[in-house]
Amino acid sequence: MKIILVGYGKMGRLIEKRAVEKGHEIAAVIDPGVENKLSGQGARVFKSVDAFEKEEKERGTPAECIAIDFSHPASVERNIRDFAERRIPLVVGTTGWYDKLEELSGLVKSKHSSLLWASNFSLGVNIFYKIASYCAAIFDNYGEYDVAGYEIHHKQKADSPSGTAKTIGGIMLKNMKRKNKLVWDKLDRPPEADEIHFASLRSGAEPGVHGLIFDSAVDSIEIKHTARNREGLVYGAILAAEWLEKTTRSGKYGVFTMEDVLG
Repeated sequence: MKIILVGYGKMGRLIEKRAVEKGHEIAAVIDPGVENKLSGQGARVFKSVDAFEKEEKERGTPAECIAIDFSHPASVERNIRDFAERRIPLVVGTTGWYDKLEELSGLVKSKHSSLLWASNFSLGVNIFYKIASYCAAIFDNYGEYDVAGYEIHHKQKADSPSGTAKTIGGIMLKNMKRKNKLVWDKLDRPPEADEIHFASLRSGAEPGVHGLIFDSAVDSIEIKHTARNREGLVYGAILAAEWLEKTTRSGKYGVFTMEDVLG
């Protein structure tokens, strides 16, 4: 599998290293902020997908690639449009752009291209989603238990709340009839009966913690996922790219999520 890496920060470098170890080829790195001509694994670095495409045409050997985006929320819309126009399947792990999801999904489909996105590619987090869904449905029947959520990430994270927190919050609302609203900002008042307060904290180098608390006057039940490092995200992103490459090779295109990858 030939991979175009979009964004060459910590995640991009880890994905490059692990992908090469798995026998994949890094066809190029796209990052306007990287001045080096070669990446850590010897891949060519370009400031834009246009520059990569131009060189591929000059070589006369355009590569069939899968792109993986861990860039910046402000860049994602442009990246999705660029790759959809070229019908290059794209895996997006960047969060903070979901207000454009419906519009960009329509664009990808109209171009007969492919997009696979997830708020979190970690296998453990996706299992956590299923546990959260199950818990929400149970506790919805017991009004004496209230629910709240929290997430903690490193201070370099560009968006807040995290995309994973938004996914968890959506799962809560979907499975709890007595809850209708998520509150992400601070509360200077008691929460309403139909509200779920979901707090965010940014500090240090924490790779990611997400938790739910089901609390009553007599006891409290908490479920939590703690990422020890970024390796889970790296593994999941490469797995998603392998799945998308196989899927598009079979002639199937469209917009997919980690649920499709994990069945």
